[in-house]
Amino acid sequence: MTKAEIIEQIYEKVGFSKKESAEIVELVFDTMKETLERGEKIKISGFGNFVVRQKRPRIGRNPQTGQEIEITARRVLTFRPSQVLKSALNKEEGGE
Repeated sequence: MTKAEIIEQIYEKVGFSKKESAEIVELVFDTMKETLERGEKIKISGFGNFVVRQKRPRIGRNPQTGQEIEITARRVLTFRPSQVLKSALNKEEGGE
């Protein structure tokens, strides 16, 4: 699903204009991005958690040459789905 499709869904289901729907989606994504840039966690009840983690530098290997290289320290974003989301996903697959 793309951002444009999310905007279209809000337009159809809520009744806001397309412009208002786009502004709301942009505002939500901007707020999430700013929160994550500050290193804060986002917890959306019934959906899951977005967490920024710090990874330490480490030694990796170039797969083409076999040469060792240093992979620099960096921040990575992880998502952990809530139990509600996990259950919903498994129901749709015809599992439990």
